[in-house]
Amino acid sequence: MYFQKLMTELFKRILDGNKRVQEAACSAFATLEEEACTELVPYLSYILETLVFAFSRYQHKNLLILYDAIGTLADSVGNHLNQESYVQKLMPPLLEKWHSLSDDDKDLFPLLECLSSVATALQSGFLPYAGPVFQRSVRLIEKNLSESVNHSANPEACDPPDKDFMIVALDLLSGLAEGLEGNIEGLVAQSRLLLLLYQCVQDLLAEVRQSSFALLGDLTKACFLHVKPHIASFMPILAENLNPDFISVCNNATWAVGEIAIQLGGEMLSYIPAVIEPLIQIINRPNTPKTLLENTAITIGRLGLVCPESVAQPLQHFIRPWCTSLRNIRDNEEKDSAFRGVCAMIVVNPGGVVQDFIFFCDAVASWINPKPDLKEMFYKILHGFRNQVGDDNWKRFSAQFPQPLREKLTSQYGV
Repeated sequence: MYFQKLMTELFKRILDGNKRVQEAACSAFATLEEEACTELVPYLSYILETLVFAFSRYQHKNLLILYDAIGTLADSVGNHLNQESYVQKLMPPLLEKWHSLSDDDKDLFPLLECLSSVATALQSGFLPYAGPVFQRSVRLIEKNLSESVNHSANPEACDPPDKDFMIVALDLLSGLAEGLEGNIEGLVAQSRLLLLLYQCVQDLLAEVRQSSFALLGDLTKACFLHVKPHIASFMPILAENLNPDFISVCNNATWAVGEIAIQLGGEMLSYIPAVIEPLIQIINRPNTPKTLLENTAITIGRLGLVCPESVAQPLQHFIRPWCTSLRNIRDNEEKDSAFRGVCAMIVVNPGGVVQDFIFFCDAVASWINPKPDLKEMFYKILHGFRNQVGDDNWKRFSAQFPQPLREKLTSQYGV
């Protein structure tokens, strides 16, 4: 009741005639969206009517805040936005702005960021609009790369490009790939995107590489058929960028390596030596940010899933931080693939986990609801270890477990 009352009053202010009131109200609503998330779903029709009406009222500065509010709404409610009536309300004013701006207008930045969030949320609902948005994004990247070449060749006559155009275009393409999934395949097939992306991942600006590796990972998930012919070119560059001095670049490169591993399977073997050593260094590095640790652990697990014999050899050098990095993340597909990988590596090299087996036990217990075949893998490893050391030694070993851990392993796995 209070929430609805708050929304009603806030929307009156969003449509106020005073620019400062508009600005404050729209900013306040963006903050509310981040907190409320799916609680906004029942009010989506009313919200969209208000925000779309604001397009006709807002001047330049407040339009930028409006884009942010729409993008945040898409991030907050996700696929709930993908209803025909909502799409028909939202897309026409966004596309009208999209068509009215030239390729060198900096107002494209917030609009492209907004469209990226909308494309990801709408998923297949964005398909009717995807072609022109995809093609213009590719064109922005191509134009920026061409301007870079011209500036390098003739710095006095040619200005350096504003690489923010390239960054937002790369991010929008990531949003399209994530939202459209396999439906983006035809658009990628008819473009030079992979050749352009190969240039982008080598850019000197860290922010360009960061967005480039994110797009590479998203394209790997969405249409690996078109990425695969270029893997031999991309992998050395990915390996070079597994450098935690550039946290965000390293994070996205690490994630992309894991996604490529899942798609390549055993063909990943020739690339393992180049990537496993830097990944082990990252996971053992003091004060590494939590997100990078988690991504690194997931990627090591995925490499172990597809090439267990190769990745299991240095198991003792990363198993403890691997387990502590993943014990606190929620059950999901990435965690599932990573734990399958570590189980495969333990089967190949059981000696590599012996010194740190308590950490493995703790990581296993972090699962709320593992899939039956994964739970069976855990069961076999736990019972194999118990049988190996004998009941008396196991009792002494498990006595050092915290009581909740001991109880969970007993109830779930009978050890």
